[in-house]
This record gives sequence, C-alpha cells and structure tokens, in this order.
Amino acid sequence: MSSTILRRHRVAALLGAALIASPLLLSPVLRAEAHATLPITPVAGIVAPGGSFAPIVSADKPAVVTISTKMSVASDNSSPTPFERGSPFDEYFRQFFGDQGTPQMPQRRPQSEQAEALGSGFIIDPNGTIVTNNHVVEGASEIKVVLDDGTEMPATLVGRDSKTDLAVIKVKTDKPLPTLKWGDSDKTMTGDQVLAIGNPFGIGTTVTAGIVSARGRDLHSGPYDDFIQVDAAINHGNSGGPLVGLDGTVIGITSAIYSPNGGNVGVGFAIPSSEAEPVVAKLIQSGSIEHGFIGVQIQPVTPDVANAIGLADASGALVAHVSDGSPAAAAGLKTGDVITSFGGHDIKDPRALSRAVADVTPGTKEDVTVLRNGKSENLAITVGSSDNEQKPVLADTAPSQSPEGSYNVPSLGLSLGDVTSEVRQELNLSPGEKGAVVASVNPDKPGGQQGLREGDVIVSVNQVPVKNAKEASRAVAEASKSGKKSVLLLVQRGDQQTFIAVPFNHA
Repeated sequence: MSSTILRRHRVAALLGAALIASPLLLSPVLRAEAHATLPITPVAGIVAPGGSFAPIVSADKPAVVTISTKMSVASDNSSPTPFERGSPFDEYFRQFFGDQGTPQMPQRRPQSEQAEALGSGFIIDPNGTIVTNNHVVEGASEIKVVLDDGTEMPATLVGRDSKTDLAVIKVKTDKPLPTLKWGDSDKTMTGDQVLAIGNPFGIGTTVTAGIVSARGRDLHSGPYDDFIQVDAAINHGNSGGPLVGLDGTVIGITSAIYSPNGGNVGVGFAIPSSEAEPVVAKLIQSGSIEHGFIGVQIQPVTPDVANAIGLADASGALVAHVSDGSPAAAAGLKTGDVITSFGGHDIKDPRALSRAVADVTPGTKEDVTVLRNGKSENLAITVGSSDNEQKPVLADTAPSQSPEGSYNVPSLGLSLGDVTSEVRQELNLSPGEKGAVVASVNPDKPGGQQGLREGDVIVSVNQVPVKNAKEASRAVAEASKSGKKSVLLLVQRGDQQTFIAVPFNHA
C-alpha cells in the first residue's frame, strides 16, 4: 500500500486500545462497537484442515492474554489526552498514516481521572513472559494481565523498543502457564491462511481467519517496516496479539490497521516473527536495545537519479547529507555517495541501509562500499548510537520576494537567483551558504512537477558544487546539451538536503 493511498482516506490507527476506564472516555463510535452484539459473518474462501480451525484455536487460545494499562491524564484542559492531536500517540499514528493522525478523540476528562486502555499479548515462556506491542504499554503507570481463564494478574515491564514497536512484560505465577511457539515468517507466502487472536474492543478473546494479503509492506514508521498484510479481521484492542499459521506457531504480531471508518475493513498489518523474535530475546536479556546510527540523510536511487549520475542500475542509497561530527563524517562519507554495501550486506535501497545500520550494536566497526564519481570505494565506519541522533527541523523556506538578478532555466521551468545576504537572512542560512535560490517555479514544468519550491537553494548540479545562479543555470544547460535525460540537483531546504532528479523538458 503506497503512502499516497494511506493519506487519501481517514484512517483508524492502532489497535492499541479501546479506552475502558469510564463510558465517558469512549467516543460514541467505539462505545457503540464495544457494547453491540456483533454479527458473525463467515469468511468466504477460507478452508481449514478437516473443515475447522478448532484444533488450532483450542491449542493456542489459552496462551493469549488481555493487557489493560492505566496511564496518567493531564491535570488541565490545555494538555492533550492520550489519543488527541499533538499527543505522543498522535505522533505515532502520523508515522503510520501521515497527516491524518489520530482519527477519533475522546472527550476531555475531569482532573485527577486516569485512562485505562486495552491491548493483547501472548505468553512465550511458562514462567509468565509475555510479548506485546510497545504502544500498548508505553507510558503505563500500571499493567494488568487477564489470562484466558479470567485470572487477573499484575505485570511488570521487562523491556520495550519503540523502533520495532515491541515490548516484553512478565507476571509472577506459581504454576506453568500455556505458551505459544515462534514460527518462521520468512516461509510465509502471500495466500497462506492465518488466524489472528486477540481482544478487540474488550469484548473477550476473539479469533478471526484470513489470508496473507502481501509481504514487505512499508508504513514509513521506522527502519524496521516489513509488515505482513492480512485480511483477517483486526480491530482496536487486537494490538500485540499473535498472528498464527496453520501449524499454530506465531508468524507475526498484529500491530496496525488501515480503515476509513474506525473498524476493520480487511487491511491489517503484523510484525513478522523473524523480526520480532530476536528483538524479544534482547529485551528479555537487557531490557532495552541500542540501535546503530551513522548520521546521514539518504534517499532512493531512482532511474532519473541513476541516469543523471551515470549509474547502470537504479539501486543503492544516495547520501543527501552527512551530519557534522557524525560517524559518517568521521569515516569520510560525502554527499552524493551511493552506498551499495554495509557490513557485508548488499544495499538495494534506503530501507535496507536503515535496517542494516539499526541492527548494529553501537561501537561496532563496519565496512561500507560507496560509488563516488563512478568509482567504487571502501570505507570503514564506527557505528554510533541512535540515542544521539539529532532530528532535523524543517524551516519555512518561502522567501517574501524573489531576489533580483534572476537566471531563467526554461528546460526545468525555474528562475534562479543568487544567495545574497538578504536571502540568507530570509531563509535563515549559514553565513557561508552558497548556491542558487529558486526564485520562481512553473508548476507545469519538470522542476515544479518534481517538487522544487520557491526558496529552495540549489547547492550542486550533477554532484558539482555551484556558487551562484549563473553557475547553476550554466551547469543545467551543459547537462541538457550532453544528451542526459535528467539533471541531479542537490537542494537545501531548511535544515535538510535532498537530491532531486529533474527530467529535461526539451519541447
């Protein structure tokens, strides 16, 4: 599912929890869903061995638990409630679903009231170790587990990891508890039958059947996006529950839904077991995970980018910016490098690099292969910690007026001006910033169609730095005359640098 589709409709984000502390805390939609008698509708086309999934359910259901959490509520009406816009949950939802953010917002609560929320989980060790989603327990002041037989038990947090949205909690027990075994999600194929087990809306443990609709879904929530998409009914409260195959093993952890109406529409997402199992093991061992960080902004190598810089294949991760003082800077990585290998792993796209780096323990030295000016170079980099990662802040980059002395670039539909002292002040640029500022953009020409904006500063053309508008326009003209189909511009926008490949309009 593309991010364009995800942003097109109103979405209901994660399952994490139907609020249950008080009827006043529920939106009218969720309250109605939680108390209504839900119709039972057969799923067309689902065929179980022997005509029934009952043997799988009877074996697995006892190991699935309901997790309820209490979280503190802001004491004044100026602070957002847990699921309102501007809240930590809203930011989480935006990472999944873009600008829509949180779809449903409860009413304001009186002072001194606490919110209670529901999620799901499953037991992996008879001693009471339970796996769930990070967003189910994040910020919780109290965690309670309800076993399938109705037994209520307090739980403690063992560890959690926000990047993978995984968490481990534990209950004390004087008898062995039923467990689920990890399966191999790497063997799961599109079309395989699966069961989702959890507690939707707090109505009780529920089993739904479906198939794997797709593999490798990227919801743009972090470096580990590799979701299994399923059409089994998944709703609020299912978060953290197991997705099991026909052998009864856990192949995924249900984590997100896409919905225009707040309920299940047959598009759910699960974290693959191949990703979850090693993370859970680390959380059990140390309680937290340090992810690697090298300090680069990267983007895909599109066919236009490959053509502009003379690459045979549109693969790898293009370095758009190297942060000062970062491990990448110390290793000698440069803007314009195309990373093709990291730590012995081939890098086909930015997501592969992000995941490879995040998997490395900080302090580890790794080999990096880059393409630079058409030649392959090997570098060594000591990976840092993502805890030290600095998030760039985007500034408003539209100047109040176009600078004087513009140079027209008709092939791209741009008008360029020099970076004067007034432009530096207007765009909050550093004193030494050089390049060509985009004074105007024709939205119907290639530059506008590729996303260039007024106020963007072009700092290089086809990986050659430019000092002013004249140099930039001349470099574009030379690239056009050379027969290239596109030109690669390095654009400074606020605190970020981005390569934009713009095809020529020779008409």
